[in-house]
Amino acid sequence: MVKKDEAVAEAKPGFNAVNFFKETREELDKVVWPSRQQLISESVAVVLMVTLSASLIYVVDKLFIALAVKVFG
Repeated sequence: MVKKDEAVAEAKPGFNAVNFFKETREELDKVVWPSRQQLISESVAVVLMVTLSASLIYVVDKLFIALAVKVFG
């Protein structure tokens, strides 16, 4: 159920910048930010996976090029 104050706030048309930044700050306070160690380890994992994926795509592409040259050559 919606509180009375929230219903009144939603009924007003237009954009209120002060209210927007206040609510944005409240939402950011709810975020659970990772620790430095967690951030570093997850960043390393992402870079590693991107590198492995790119390497696999490169190898498959070179394989298809070699096969295309043999077939259409």
